[in-house]
Amino acid sequence: MKIAIYGASGMIGSRVAAEAVSRGHEVVGITRSGGEVPAGVRAVAGTANDAVSVKELASSVDVLVSAMGPSRTGGDPQKFVDAIDTLIASAGGTRLLVVGGAGSLVVDGKRLVDGPGFPEIYKAEALVLAGVLDTLRATPAGVDWTLLSPAQVIEPGERTGVFRLGLDEPVGHQISAEDFAIALVDEIEQPAHSRRRFTVGY
Repeated sequence: MKIAIYGASGMIGSRVAAEAVSRGHEVVGITRSGGEVPAGVRAVAGTANDAVSVKELASSVDVLVSAMGPSRTGGDPQKFVDAIDTLIASAGGTRLLVVGGAGSLVVDGKRLVDGPGFPEIYKAEALVLAGVLDTLRATPAGVDWTLLSPAQVIEPGERTGVFRLGLDEPVGHQISAEDFAIALVDEIEQPAHSRRRFTVGY
């Protein structure tokens, strides 16, 4: 398959790209800053905010992946929201997979981000990512999207291939970025969550 990944030089995006390449897929990695992408990935400088280039790319691949996130260095989070909106509007019939956040996962009817124990330092980012899920859920039926939320803690670690999947409730407190990438590429290869969110953890 041909897969385009926005944010392919990031912590999650680079691992998704490497996982996809290891399975024989043709991967295009789009980065705003020209960051390094894994071996075997065709690097392209660009941004998801450019509707013209998104449409052109979407027409040449099987799947678009957003592994981007809101700025953690004081940048305007609206740029990220606008980028997701552009991907939705410009994907055409191409499938869109979005890396989401854990804050929108639900326990006892309440989102994690709304709970008293949610870390304040991550709250603004979590609310932006939760808004992206709401936006995707409100899209017309013809938009083929899937959002994958990680467990609350995601960081570089081992590629074990052993994890649990869930839907809107957490299935564990943590996940390695490597195992998250497995779950996302599995979903690319064998779609099981069209127009819905799912989660991974252990």
